[in-house]
Amino acid sequence: MTVLNRRAKPANGLREAEKGSYPFSRCDPNTRCSLQPDARTPVNYTDDMLLRGRAIITMDADLGDFAKGDIHVQGKHIVEVGRDLRAAAGAEVIDAVGTILIPGFVDCHRHSWSATFRQIIPDGLIANYMATTHQGFGPYYRPHDMYVGNFITALGCINAGITCVIDNSHNSRSAAHSDAAIEALFDSGIRGVHASGPPQFGTWDKQLPADWARLQKKYFTSDDQLVTLRAFGAANRENWALARSLGLKIHADGISSELVEAFAKEKLLGPDFTFNHASGLTDAAWRLVRETGCNVDVCTRCDSQYGLGTGASAGVGGFQKALDFGVQPGFSVDNETSYSTDMFGEMRAAFFIQRALATNRRVNKDPDAPAPVTVRQVLQCATVNGARCAALLDKCGTLTPGKEADIVMIRADGMNVYPLNNALGTVVQAADVGNVDTVIIGGAIRKRRGALVGVDMQRFRQLVDESRSYLFGKANYTLDILS
Repeated sequence: MTVLNRRAKPANGLREAEKGSYPFSRCDPNTRCSLQPDARTPVNYTDDMLLRGRAIITMDADLGDFAKGDIHVQGKHIVEVGRDLRAAAGAEVIDAVGTILIPGFVDCHRHSWSATFRQIIPDGLIANYMATTHQGFGPYYRPHDMYVGNFITALGCINAGITCVIDNSHNSRSAAHSDAAIEALFDSGIRGVHASGPPQFGTWDKQLPADWARLQKKYFTSDDQLVTLRAFGAANRENWALARSLGLKIHADGISSELVEAFAKEKLLGPDFTFNHASGLTDAAWRLVRETGCNVDVCTRCDSQYGLGTGASAGVGGFQKALDFGVQPGFSVDNETSYSTDMFGEMRAAFFIQRALATNRRVNKDPDAPAPVTVRQVLQCATVNGARCAALLDKCGTLTPGKEADIVMIRADGMNVYPLNNALGTVVQAADVGNVDTVIIGGAIRKRRGALVGVDMQRFRQLVDESRSYLFGKANYTLDILS
């Protein structure tokens, strides 16, 4: 494998970390947006940076937390976390006093392409979701629209402090659609895992799963880049064998108890496999998930919103069952067609629903009533466990020296959180996207002082509006924002 340093370019010519490339001009909507030199805006990027702050939640049990501490970053790596660190000559010193420093959030499962239709069905159930996305707008997507959807998602994630997202991509109707989705992730500057899978409705080129090899060769020739590749789709023996022959991790949008048992017998399950939801597995299947080391992410809001599984994954479904069987789950937003993009909402939904149902079971004399989750457990799901699901725990998930610098600075002096009395409680229970001051991904500052770096919002809106108008027209849909 070619090793990429942080100022090198991947073979396809897309810049990896030191530039933010936002293709707002001269896009060909019939193919995809291509990079335009005049649209590139440099991102603040320094070889030496010291975040001089207050509270640091490292999520590293050996390192511990700091009521007042600093983080030293060189290049893209954290080199030291401690108290009263000294800045080297020429280092950029960032005043983080009055903030809480945490590892970047990891969203384990997002259908990024559909972000153009944020909150379009706020009361929708699963049939409404399917009719709106897969059966509705999905078949009309051009590669350009795939790019726009992924770009919206990636920038929204960065803005919300989500530094890593697993893009569960299931609307790539051609190789060009996959290319566009991947290039949007590269261009945004996010740490992304593109999990490439087939559409679920309508006509397409049937290029997957064979196209995984082409994508790997074109975009993923390095072990040292922000965007990585994995396979995505329904549980399928042949597809999984192909993915593993290419060295790809595997992601599935749910799996039945019957398949868990069958695949476990065939030794097809393991730590290279992550699946979403897990809200309807039997106890026997959960034991096999634990024994085989599979990774699970749960979607508390999605399951409640769309009535999936038990509808209460945080209390009796995926989240609670994972905790019951000693499986450490990640969190995922799933999609934005009904609710917000942020991990704060996901953490709070999991926290309160689990505690409500745990209390209910205890009040009703259930001898197996679980203990209520803590804010630290919930934050671990949103950071450490998510990085494990993404197979990136060696790079992110904790503020550990040697890992890459994926750091989120949350202001603790705003009206909704001041005065600061408990850092963990503030992050999980009170903070929101408006408190996310600075976001650093792989050592590059992507959000500073509350604003995304290098994003021209007027051009961004033009890009989104064109794509949405095209799709509305093709689907003969009339927007009513008060419906």
